[in-house]
Amino acid sequence: MKSITAQNALAWLLLSLLVIVLDQVSKGIVLAQIELYHTVPVIAGFLNWTLAFNEGAAFSFLNDQGGWQRWLFGLLALGVSLVLIAWLKRTARSDWRTALPLALVIGGALGNLIDRVRLGHVVDFIQVYYGQSYFPTFNVADSAISVGAVLLIGLSLFAGNTAAKAR
Repeated sequence: MKSITAQNALAWLLLSLLVIVLDQVSKGIVLAQIELYHTVPVIAGFLNWTLAFNEGAAFSFLNDQGGWQRWLFGLLALGVSLVLIAWLKRTARSDWRTALPLALVIGGALGNLIDRVRLGHVVDFIQVYYGQSYFPTFNVADSAISVGAVLLIGLSLFAGNTAAKAR
């Protein structure tokens, strides 16, 4: 009989690693190819590549606070990642509804943490807009965090309904 630890969801950390690699490679390309605040149209009327630096959190929250926020958000990313890794360890490997979103959030949090430690800010470059309405510029790590959070909430809600219907 295999122990429960051999069947936990820590293998899903490979997805977290993939997110980190995609995030860091994409940021490296953008840093090498695009000047700060320069816009490169990708899909007219919808999507640009625009290099921006964010010292704050989502939507540039606390972006202009002098640098202390770098450490706050860095420690927060590390703490959340450790809690989510512990959650993965207690999750069955086959429970993709929990493991997939957790792995995405971990990968995104650590991808942005690497930027904070290495550069002192997060590199953002994906700019979505329509007409004169612009969504705040973001990156692959931010996307993974957002998709993971939405999936975690959505799949948790629907998992409860599926179990109720099965009875």
